[in-house]
Amino acid sequence: MAAKKEHGVPDPEQLPSTLQRSGEKAQRTYAAALDSAEDTYGDGERAHRTAYSALKHTHEKVGDHWEPKEGGRKGPSDAQAEGGRDTDRPTAGGVDANATKAHLQDVAKRLGVPGRSRMSKEELVEGIRRANDRATRRARED
Repeated sequence: MAAKKEHGVPDPEQLPSTLQRSGEKAQRTYAAALDSAEDTYGDGERAHRTAYSALKHTHEKVGDHWEPKEGGRKGPSDAQAEGGRDTDRPTAGGVDANATKAHLQDVAKRLGVPGRSRMSKEELVEGIRRANDRATRRARED
């Protein structure tokens, strides 16, 4: 279902819960990409995956919401967001796997990921992804 807009701002009730807790720019980015994808693919899973892929070029998931990427950096967050026809690559669940290790350690610290100082970049991505999933589950229960 398209995120109905009034004056360019999406209706929060029409957005996924993580976007309802995110800033207006993330909401507008997702809604615009979803509207375009629905024109191409119809109302369904593929349109939503396409909209999330577009969102991952400008935002990253931190906890239970989406934040602009560090320093306004743009580009795909992971191999899946790089896209391409019939893409079926692993996703990092909104974690910016292409960010620097220092940035990932900062995000992991904000989320309270244990053992983060000894983790490799790949382990940080996975630890942040799990922390994000937990935060989203808790937020949906409230």
